[in-house]
Amino acid sequence: MTNNELSLRYGCNPHQKPARVFTKNGELPFTVLNGAPGYINLLDALNSWQLVKELKTVLQLPAAASFKHVSPAGAAVGLPLSDKLKKAYDVDDLELSPLASAYARARGADRLSSFGDWAALSDVVDVPTARLLNREVSDGVIAPGYEPEALELLRKKQKGRYIVLQIDPNYEPAEFEQREVFGVTFEQKRNTSLASPEWFTNIPTRNKELTAEASRDLLISLIALKYTQSNSVCFAVDGQCIGIGAGQQSRIQCTRLAASKAAIWYLRLHPRIAELRWKAGIKRQDRVNAIDLYLRDDVTPIELEQWKENFEEVPQRLTAEEKQEWLKTLSGVALGSDAFFPFRDSIDCGAMYGVKYIAQPGGSLRDDNVIEACDDYDMVMAFTGVRLFHH
Repeated sequence: MTNNELSLRYGCNPHQKPARVFTKNGELPFTVLNGAPGYINLLDALNSWQLVKELKTVLQLPAAASFKHVSPAGAAVGLPLSDKLKKAYDVDDLELSPLASAYARARGADRLSSFGDWAALSDVVDVPTARLLNREVSDGVIAPGYEPEALELLRKKQKGRYIVLQIDPNYEPAEFEQREVFGVTFEQKRNTSLASPEWFTNIPTRNKELTAEASRDLLISLIALKYTQSNSVCFAVDGQCIGIGAGQQSRIQCTRLAASKAAIWYLRLHPRIAELRWKAGIKRQDRVNAIDLYLRDDVTPIELEQWKENFEEVPQRLTAEEKQEWLKTLSGVALGSDAFFPFRDSIDCGAMYGVKYIAQPGGSLRDDNVIEACDDYDMVMAFTGVRLFHH
């Protein structure tokens, strides 16, 4: 085995053998410090690393991503967490460094989807971040380095099987990239477009007041979308993604999916969640699953009976009216789209979930209708002129 090739147990599926990753020129840009990465692990690792590297470059803050099946479940920068967020993310008992805060936010965006995630971290992993990783169900992590004590903690995770990759932070691939599909080789120039506040200078809406915080959140959404399977839409607020709609054939379905995830994220901050009385010994992910069932409207009677077993005292479920009243208090949300909106329906949907700021490429035949929709809700919308499809 050379340092430009790594054999894998199998490819996307166990029957796809043999499998490997390799470079045609030079060495692999990462080192395996622990565990044995698989094909999908490495797809997640290399995509997620690019995402957090760009967040750090653009926003100059520690960044983290929680990846599943080559799309982020969450991404964030390392802003301090409120006591309410710490409680909702189940990290109120931990010391949180800026990097740990970034991962707590990324993991907390969609805790259901983040189960068994791949973690990406922009900075050298410190002990607080390693302790957080150590207690979550996760497949592996990629970062530019690890403090000795942090690495020792991670090497013990999953009885020594936890995958730890160290990426060369200075590595830059060739200008052109190739992929093979059904025996046909595709080649293109890499997507090196880097999001910046300059993308938000073309604001066609009446409201043009884009705050610094909104600009930050729009940048987070667009950088996340650059590494999300298209079509995709991302809701972001307070330095983190809160809902990502990925891989849908219809833009409105992307928006509805992202909105539903953002709604669950915000409903998890409802005071009634903090009052739930759990039975002793209930595991972390079982609590996550139970909260999801608590907030869903499509629970079967059998599910409901099993759900009740999680609690010392079975809680009264939130009514549809109570949920709507709570969701009305969500505001200042930024929405990014990887391609233009062909109709106003995504704007109408976003308005129901606190969207105030939008960034999208523009260029639809119905741009005027979309602008009018934004004006109806007093939203600020920027046309970036940059499409961010990722396939």
